[in-house]
Amino acid sequence: MATDITQFPRYTYLPSGQDVIFTVANNDVVTNTDFIRVKFIAEVHISSGEEVNLSNNDNVVGTFKTTPNGQGVGMFNFRPIIESFVNADNKARDNSSYKTVENTNLNTPIHLIDKYSGNDNSFRWFAVQFKIEYVDNLPGSATFGNLITTNYANSDSFKLFNGYLKYTDELVLGTATESNNFGFNTGVFNLDSDEKFLTNAPTTQYANINDYGTSAILMINPVTNISVNASSTTLGTAMIRFDFYQADGTPISGTSFETIRLDEPLNGGFDYAQRGFAYNKLIFAGVFPANLRGWSTVFNTNIDDISYYTYVVQTLTPSVAANISQTYRVNINCPTLKGYQPIRLTWLNQWGAWDYYTFTMKSTKSIKTKGTTYQQIEGTWNQAVYKVNGFKGGKKAFRVNATEMISMNTDFVSETESEWFEELINSPEVYILEGFQSDSTNSALNNYVIPVRLTTSSYTKKTVANDKLMQYTFEVEKSKTLRTQSI
Repeated sequence: MATDITQFPRYTYLPSGQDVIFTVANNDVVTNTDFIRVKFIAEVHISSGEEVNLSNNDNVVGTFKTTPNGQGVGMFNFRPIIESFVNADNKARDNSSYKTVENTNLNTPIHLIDKYSGNDNSFRWFAVQFKIEYVDNLPGSATFGNLITTNYANSDSFKLFNGYLKYTDELVLGTATESNNFGFNTGVFNLDSDEKFLTNAPTTQYANINDYGTSAILMINPVTNISVNASSTTLGTAMIRFDFYQADGTPISGTSFETIRLDEPLNGGFDYAQRGFAYNKLIFAGVFPANLRGWSTVFNTNIDDISYYTYVVQTLTPSVAANISQTYRVNINCPTLKGYQPIRLTWLNQWGAWDYYTFTMKSTKSIKTKGTTYQQIEGTWNQAVYKVNGFKGGKKAFRVNATEMISMNTDFVSETESEWFEELINSPEVYILEGFQSDSTNSALNNYVIPVRLTTSSYTKKTVANDKLMQYTFEVEKSKTLRTQSI
């Protein structure tokens, strides 16, 4: 009377926004005419720490039941459950740093980190224990009339991250005995040859010298590509390498590059000793100019000469460096060339990390006000004599609430960037990100990240064939209203 899991996700890394289908069967129970009120039970475990232990009830988030369908199987879709347990990381972990000072109690926005930060909310462990229950309806049976729960079946452990799938993202079917399984192949983030950071952004981006920003790494292959210590001869030491260049493509004079090891917990990096913990499974890296300004001697020494730089994840084994990610390029703009005030947006991307874009063309700011009014009586009616006061009388504003609206224009963009902007329109979280400031490390952090609501409600994907030169206009509304004095 075994309960079998007959269908499960094809891959162990799951974007939480995809359908997570499990099918379970127990023909012995379902087809037994002496059993009634048959139900399949799913006990869902989700852990924010170490890998799920199905014998530990502390990480049970819910128990769900379903009756056998027309084919006698129980079918579950856990997407509505699990997607609420992962969300955006807005704050850096305490072991990260901001301007070389440890983040402890600073409440630093994730975008401002120096080197690395693990996640608090973007990754979870997930597993399910299945059972079957029924009522024994056989007269004379020792268990007649009893509700019986039995036949446990445990799923594998799965890894959830805060992503979603588009209709065009390819689902891969299993093979042979697992041909009914399907899922999205996260191998594009595997970091073992030429894979991606957790972004669909173009590999060439533009940023100003004061622009902050991160890129996230999904730690699918940490054991292979990160060593226990620097002297390891069998495992690689994963690191991000930054190479700095002048405008003509010549490396800057002197030391033209900088590396930061990924397995440095004191810098917010991967902690090999706790590699099974959820916070280690998705790492944010500070890769934009203002982040480098916070710690990089090479960058700060040559800041006036650097026209662009590249960054790539490498593994060192032990003397030969090999790229294990795509190479990304950041071109440094000078905003004064166009004369417009740059505005940098950040938004939660498809994979639960953050993307960034600096609008360097014309922007327009406007104020929308909404106030409460009342009719004020003219003169001194409650005094010994009547006096005329010119400042009294007529309709008065009791309070004025002001909302700032901003319209922004891109520069000319590529087709790749045009397609990428679709994620901005679809994102549930959008912010204006202010640039590098000469503040102390424990003040003014509230000035960096400004929540906004994207009011542009439609998006037309442009192509070179149809539109030749492509530009976009986006409008945002600051989420927080300014409450003025009341009278």
